[in-house]
Amino acid sequence: MPVAPAACQDQAASNLPGLSLLPPLDFRRGILSDPALLPVADKLSAGQRLDLADGLALMNSRDLLGLGTLAHAARVAKNGDQAFYVLNRHINYSNVCVNGCAFCAFGRESGQEGGFLLSPQEAAAKAAQGSLPVDELHVVGSCHPDLPFGYYLELLAALRAARPGATLKAFTAVEIAHFSAISGKSAQEVLEELYAAGLRAMPGGGAEVFAPRVRERLCPNKTSGQEWLAISGLAHALGIPTNATMLYGHIETAQERVEHLLALRGQQDQSGGFSAFIPLAFHPQNTQLDRIAPTGGLDDLRVIAASRLLLDNFPHIKAYWVMLGPKLAQVALSFGADDLDGTIVEERITHMAGGTTAQGLSEGQLRGMIEAAGFMPVRRDSFYNPLPAPARAVEAA
Repeated sequence: MPVAPAACQDQAASNLPGLSLLPPLDFRRGILSDPALLPVADKLSAGQRLDLADGLALMNSRDLLGLGTLAHAARVAKNGDQAFYVLNRHINYSNVCVNGCAFCAFGRESGQEGGFLLSPQEAAAKAAQGSLPVDELHVVGSCHPDLPFGYYLELLAALRAARPGATLKAFTAVEIAHFSAISGKSAQEVLEELYAAGLRAMPGGGAEVFAPRVRERLCPNKTSGQEWLAISGLAHALGIPTNATMLYGHIETAQERVEHLLALRGQQDQSGGFSAFIPLAFHPQNTQLDRIAPTGGLDDLRVIAASRLLLDNFPHIKAYWVMLGPKLAQVALSFGADDLDGTIVEERITHMAGGTTAQGLSEGQLRGMIEAAGFMPVRRDSFYNPLPAPARAVEAA
């Protein structure tokens, strides 16, 4: 096993290096039209950590340009003019699931039309398709009622053989909890065995919104927020970095959003292994919540900006172009985000919920988006280490 990452520097003592680069108050008064943002800006300028009240001011504000000004300053303080992307491919091994979440258009019950399951060999064949480089395989699926734990070990081994140069970023904390339940092993034992089979990083799905009220109404069979955080902490202690998400735009309140972000920040203070936060805009089509209107651009950018300002100990904020659309994701780079995700190649989860974006983007398209927005594109690996830029733009996913 690798050496566990050092815990993030404790920033609870109101000391946030870099955020004091925000403009002086007199200058900000001409930018911030929402007076509720002024005390937030003062705290940021003083390097002080934001609290629940500050988060509510951010999450309820309609002063989009003011939010963007604050978040962009924080983003530049952390990552300068860099904007990251990864050459990745998504692999969904199954959508047959026992959880039956109300917001999910992807999952199917056993025997239901539209359900699928890939064998390890079929998943490996999909991963091996194409001649372009793949730096990361992003592997997520479902909580399948019938698969033994051994299937997942075989899946990782087959994928590692198919793409030996790609990092295996696989299985959410929800899937880890499911593997523990079906195998009788502890979550730590499950993680250790998956690591031995090739797992090197984990995606951040399944967090949804941690509020018990929301989970009881929308995903009562899913892992609790507390267990999601605990499993993430176990992965971090074992040297496995993870991402974190929040699914917003359904029945959650502004306070529940902020509490979710603060819970993530608290876990990061303890275990220090979150690489990036990804806000996920809810897509209602083909779900039990199809009466809910999709999120608007103001809310999408507001959530990204608020996330960058509240999650002071998260290295990266991702604008997931699949859910936002490439145009808004490009704008989000000036609202606190510094990562667009990657090439993806085949995205199924959002598209089954009515997503209308492309299945994937080429490296040339991603670099072009970043450069047109005024940032420096950086090809990265799963751990945000820079990789060599291409000799020429890659035009086909």
